[in-house]
Amino acid sequence: MKTWTGQCHCGRVAFEVDADLDKETILDCNCSICRQKGYLHLIVPPERFRLLSGEARLREYRFHTETAVHRFCEVCGIHPFYSPRSHPEDVDVNVRCLEDVDLESIEVELFDGRNWEDHVDDIQ
Repeated sequence: MKTWTGQCHCGRVAFEVDADLDKETILDCNCSICRQKGYLHLIVPPERFRLLSGEARLREYRFHTETAVHRFCEVCGIHPFYSPRSHPEDVDVNVRCLEDVDLESIEVELFDGRNWEDHVDDIQ
């Protein structure tokens, strides 16, 4: 387990997450919002996530069932983390917002979010 730092593009929203990217499930979802954002999902329990700065800069967006709380920086528009519909008590971190991650070296699983209801039980 390693502590990773992350932030939005402008740096106003910063956070830390404890994760082992070699052992964690990282998902690439093809639903409408994730596909457009290019989000790579790492879902962790809240005790492994720490917001360091920028809470006042965060805005939220909800759609469909309004269960997922998509958070983004009001300045640069980047979505560094959110509360997912599949695990609303957890934090879903955008791996692309973590510093010094070699995206070519991590294993990414495809998730069929277009058919979310049929595949949600596949998410660990």
